[in-house]
Amino acid sequence: MELVGDLLARDRRTGDTALVTPDDRERTHHDLITNGYKAANVLRYLGVRAGATVAVDPTPGFHTTLAFLGAAAVGAPVRFDPAAGIAAGDRVVLAPAASAAGLDPTPGTNLAAFGGPPDRPDTTHWEQELWSENPGMPPSNVDPADAAVVGPPREFTHGELCSIAETAVERREMDAETRVVLRRPFSDLPALAAGLLAPLSVGGTAVLAPPEEGRETGDVVGDPRGDVAVAPSDAAVPEPRRIDPTEFASVSE
Repeated sequence: MELVGDLLARDRRTGDTALVTPDDRERTHHDLITNGYKAANVLRYLGVRAGATVAVDPTPGFHTTLAFLGAAAVGAPVRFDPAAGIAAGDRVVLAPAASAAGLDPTPGTNLAAFGGPPDRPDTTHWEQELWSENPGMPPSNVDPADAAVVGPPREFTHGELCSIAETAVERREMDAETRVVLRRPFSDLPALAAGLLAPLSVGGTAVLAPPEEGRETGDVVGDPRGDVAVAPSDAAVPEPRRIDPTEFASVSE
């Protein structure tokens, strides 16, 4: 895998589980790829082209995953900070409906909301557009040296994220049977690569843990569990194996 968008290759569509979201819903690799195509087309409809930046809420979830993969497929870097995206004048800003109402984009920025219909008529209802969109993959021309994510701590290219994912697969011997639980926000880019891209790249399952608020990690019914946890070294997790995102500092430099 040289590009993040390679995860959306048509020949990767299977009925195996690719993603478990914080609401405990499961999506197959077929579901994820088909909806990734749709997300790419929604972004293109909103004016996104190669090089244009898309700001996305950093909370791991189905729609934030689709926005990241869809943007990567069309060569648009993602910024996991909607407020910073508004300030920077990013082409599209995607946020939960509850927080999108408080964002005030300038001309040239299209605001989209997920998690329910937006309050303002000039805000795009992400789910509504997604479900009605064409599931065909739009053409793109992306290079491994192109930026995949921008913003703090720095820019990460497609090649760098894929390299971290490949290293995570090798170090933890991931395969199609591996469930990796991501217990960090998408804005933690090494965690994003190891916890989302790595398992998807080998046909495994990425489990997106719910937010820390209201959840006692380690021994709670409904707490997502897997084979590998992507979490800081000082966090209590129920998984038998762990990936501390900081171990990939040398890989990404």
